Amino acid sequence: MNDIISDIRQELEQNADEKTKASSTRFFKEKVKSYGVKTAVVKKMAKNYFKSISDKSKPEIFTLCEDLLSSDYMEESFIAFEWSYYLKKQYDPEDFLVFERWVGDYVNNWAKCDTLCNHTIGTFIDMYPEYIGSLKKWTASDNRWYRRAAAVTLVLAARRGDFLDDVLEIADMLLMDEDDLVQKGYGWMLKEASKQHQQEIFNYVMKNKKVMPRTALRYSIEKMPKDLRSKAMEK
Repeated sequence: MNDIISDIRQELEQNADEKTKASSTRFFKEKVKSYGVKTAVVKKMAKNYFKSISDKSKPEIFTLCEDLLSSDYMEESFIAFEWSYYLKKQYDPEDFLVFERWVGDYVNNWAKCDTLCNHTIGTFIDMYPEYIGSLKKWTASDNRWYRRAAAVTLVLAARRGDFLDDVLEIADMLLMDEDDLVQKGYGWMLKEASKQHQQEIFNYVMKNKKVMPRTALRYSIEKMPKDLRSKAMEK
């Protein structure tokens, strides 16, 4: 199975482009390890290589994912997270411990956080909503990525209008967070929730706007009508 990891790395090197590498890293404050391969190419690679391992067991595939994640390369992490998402029909409750550990061990920028959480962990929560309590525990973590993950895991569910009470509770827990990437994370979650629950989110913002960081506030109201946005931004 190590051969497939070597093949992936070789193909990533062959597709590396300095221009792509330079443009991708400018979106991050942190130092990012990247080959410089376009996202569309990486997604296609993930799909193609998965065909050759789809007969493997879930633990075997998770081990391959960890091999990719341990390199710290962005592109390898995206392939790993795509593969973990492809296994969604096989998710079991005990997989949460694996995904939770991945956040702590391998997530070190917002793109890795959002890719893992929007799809793999978000889908897991859809299947096993009783684990939302674990997301709420993440809000108290010293690790900024756990705190952002607590919110962005619910982004797609919030967009559908699901878990509104939990969305608001997590927003409460993160409300005064001083980290701008956490603020953007829970603001994004509220923005998505506003698409189905505009009045509830507007009421929440109005109730908390005196203490809510402006970054989170602006993200939260981004999709609201202009008159509501103006009212929310009034000091």
